[in-house]
Amino acid sequence: MSITRLRARASPAVAAGDTLRVVRVVLYTGKGGVGKTTTAAATAAHAAARGARALVLSADPAHSLGDVLGERLGPEPRRLAAALRGAPRGLSLHAAEIDARFAMERHWGAVRDWLVAVFRYQGIDETVAEELALLPGAEELAALLAVEEHARGGAFDVVVVDCAPTGSALRLLALPDLARGAFRVLLRVQQMLASVVTPLARSVLAAPLPDAAVFRDAEALIFRRLLRLRRLVSGAQTSVRLVVTPERMVIDEALRAHTDLALFDLRCDAVVMNRLLPEAAAHEPFFQDWSRVQAERVAEVEERFAPLPVLRAPLREDEVIGLARLAEHGAELFAGREPDALLAPPERLRFAKDAAGYRLELPLPHADPGAVEVAKREGALFVAAGGVRRSLPLPRPLARAALGSARLAEGLLVVRFVPEAGG
Repeated sequence: MSITRLRARASPAVAAGDTLRVVRVVLYTGKGGVGKTTTAAATAAHAAARGARALVLSADPAHSLGDVLGERLGPEPRRLAAALRGAPRGLSLHAAEIDARFAMERHWGAVRDWLVAVFRYQGIDETVAEELALLPGAEELAALLAVEEHARGGAFDVVVVDCAPTGSALRLLALPDLARGAFRVLLRVQQMLASVVTPLARSVLAAPLPDAAVFRDAEALIFRRLLRLRRLVSGAQTSVRLVVTPERMVIDEALRAHTDLALFDLRCDAVVMNRLLPEAAAHEPFFQDWSRVQAERVAEVEERFAPLPVLRAPLREDEVIGLARLAEHGAELFAGREPDALLAPPERLRFAKDAAGYRLELPLPHADPGAVEVAKREGALFVAAGGVRRSLPLPRPLARAALGSARLAEGLLVVRFVPEAGG
């Protein structure tokens, strides 16, 4: 296993009294076109039909949640009134499509206004300036802020999120880990420069300069909101479900996503196998080969993703649109399981000690041992798998120890540490 040295970052601190109400958060992702929007909406509709106060959110910029529900949606949750067969009286199901501009205006307004003013000062049209003010990662950040806000609000028991396709979903869920350290350093540098340069610059420049409100909003985002977001996405109440179809490229992408999510300690609790041909199709000459390949792919998914349960959804004769059909689809998909339950025990990062010393265990399902790199520097461990990297702050005993060995076997990375002499 190769060793690569990377730059370390500090461990986040937990703010005193900063608690998160335990609301079940279920996030669906998968390759584009596999049916994750329908699956997310069906999960929320089925949960509501069973008496839960459910909210389904679209965090995919290419919103199609409103189309699936047959409703016009906006950035604020809208209650969907429908009489579902067997549903309790006073059904509570809400839906919303997250708008990055709306969320950033709400949570980071001073920073956004300053960026728009800077771009307009440079002669850029106001409409274009507003687009440019949505910095890289802004849409993912806005989506997480909205999810976190509703999870803390107390109005819902379960929040179901229709995420973007897998690559964007990983950026969404890993954002609190990746952004907080970089933002913290940038903010401190900007504040230091602003305290010296801004008073002088205001007297000689007409360009808009950041004021206290800009730094206040930025600091609130970095030191409070990003910490809460990290606690939300990695918390016991949150899990990701991967939606696949019986196609080679779709399954391969889901396997990579499972590895990447595990690297960031984000739990998966189920795989949804969507658009399966009915068993009767195997007796039709035209579908025989298709059915044979499908059976092989289903068996492969069940084996490679074990111990995660594989939920099966049939290929429908027509699109699943509207609450009634979505609730029926959800009931068939979960087949007696609770839609908002944690469907598999968590496989999480853990530190342990034995006769040989301290070790770190990190599940990395499906990872290629030749593509995994591990390094330690300044109290942090750096792990790279398949081009995705993460830094892990270490407990004090391990921060002082040297990196001994790293071995990946059967989907589990075990890193051992050697105590310093006299330590």
